[in-house]
Amino acid sequence: MVSPIAIIEEFLDSHDLDFERKDAHTFLVTLPGEKKLQTHCALVVGDQSTSINAFVIRKPDENAEAVFEWLLKKNAHMYAVAFALNEVGDVFLVGRITNAALSEVELDRIFGCVLQYSDSSFNPLLELGFSSSIRREWAWRVSRGESLANLAAFEHLINTQ
Repeated sequence: MVSPIAIIEEFLDSHDLDFERKDAHTFLVTLPGEKKLQTHCALVVGDQSTSINAFVIRKPDENAEAVFEWLLKKNAHMYAVAFALNEVGDVFLVGRITNAALSEVELDRIFGCVLQYSDSSFNPLLELGFSSSIRREWAWRVSRGESLANLAAFEHLINTQ
């Protein structure tokens, strides 16, 4: 039987993903996205299972209940991972797979899910949990003549207060 470490190494190498080894059992992987430019994941191989943890957004500044409701509703339709909060309230995607079920096909499916869920949820979560900050950043950039390119997705928030 091929070890989970070898399966993960082969998958990461063959898919040309940016990763580093934190230690003998931990892989730190960076997935490229579109709305969320990078999603940082940790794969931790244990004796019986491998866990995946991927950072999505920091703790919401506002509307926390609406953010949490949105996350819980999304969890009902997700595969392999679910949204969770850490001890300070930051939002992660977390999951676990038995080492016996670990394969290149399953890793592809899991990383695909992590990337899809992280990328597609990024703007809605920012809008729900950080709209005041987005408005302040927009006003600051306008006042300084700075680019608004990476805030364009939130332009609809500017004239609604």
